[in-house]
Amino acid sequence: MDIKIGIVGLPNVGKSTLFNALTRKAVPCENYPFCTIDPSVGVVAVPDERLGKLSEFSKSAKTIPAAVEFVDIAGLVKGASAGEGLGNKFLTNIRETDAIAEVVRIFEDDNIIHVANKVEPLSDIETINLELILADLQSVSKRLGSLSSEIKKGLKTAVIENSALEKIKKVLEEGKLAQVAILDEFEIAEAKKLCLLTMKPILYVLNKKSGVKNLDQINDERWEKLIKFFKETKSKYVIVDAGIENELKDFEGKDKEEMRQALQSEIRHGVFSDDGINDLIKAGYDLLGLQTYFTTGEDETRAWTIKRGWTAPEAGTAIHMDFKEKFVRAEVISWQKLLEAGSLGNAREKGWVKTEGKEYVVKDGDVIEFKI
Repeated sequence: MDIKIGIVGLPNVGKSTLFNALTRKAVPCENYPFCTIDPSVGVVAVPDERLGKLSEFSKSAKTIPAAVEFVDIAGLVKGASAGEGLGNKFLTNIRETDAIAEVVRIFEDDNIIHVANKVEPLSDIETINLELILADLQSVSKRLGSLSSEIKKGLKTAVIENSALEKIKKVLEEGKLAQVAILDEFEIAEAKKLCLLTMKPILYVLNKKSGVKNLDQINDERWEKLIKFFKETKSKYVIVDAGIENELKDFEGKDKEEMRQALQSEIRHGVFSDDGINDLIKAGYDLLGLQTYFTTGEDETRAWTIKRGWTAPEAGTAIHMDFKEKFVRAEVISWQKLLEAGSLGNAREKGWVKTEGKEYVVKDGDVIEFKI
């Protein structure tokens, strides 16, 4: 299942630095606007300790994690919806993603230019979201203008789409994201065809910087306004020190933690004991309503990405599309029970391996063997 998350934000907020930390793939991150012109793409493994344990259990020759694709998109400026800066290209690149990771600067540093000459995260969010809203308003208005002829022809889907877009247009005109419009399931299906930017899930990535003043530590009015916005809009956010995580990107395990502590001891301000990058990847995965099931054996242990609520035949399509049509049954056990049993044979004797049919809804962490 291909998942793509676009990293967006104003210039000089740390998008490319974050991307480097995420993907270990070098992209330009010089200190000036529009240094990233063409989007860079990197595939990132979803952190999951269960995968390693299952691989060790099965003594697998290969271990293949679930993955998310991150796209580093050129910095947005006010007026992007009208073509300012790299506006049209920027908006097109976002349209091709499944979700948006909106990077917002929460650190003060006179050595790094802020495009608005002030650090005001909520204002940055409003600038970005307004450009997305204006772009969507153009798309919706244009589509509504062409729907009348389809409605006259008696197309039922056109009537449903028109209803959905009228509701969305009203929300956009109020300066709100399209995702807050109240639509029924049929309207949602029709509205999705337009690939509106503000219908995409948004994860706010608050980028701090060790060694300088950070708003989460100052806890001033700017921070209070930001948190209030997140609570009122029920938005998800993570806090990351992109610079530190970029420094640590080539280290793993104990070496990474030792390096993290060494960097921390050298810097007076800021504590970064948590792995913000892992938090970001997991949050992006969760934002899209995804979960993981596993297949395991001597050849390989693999994590498969599916939508929550998928049945066993639907989950099988992650391996091969034919699995849905040819599905007969699935043998299922939770990963904890399999490890507890010590072997698949013991698990069968204990009755922990269940035979499930087409109606079975796959759970996160299931280990599955499909029978087709």
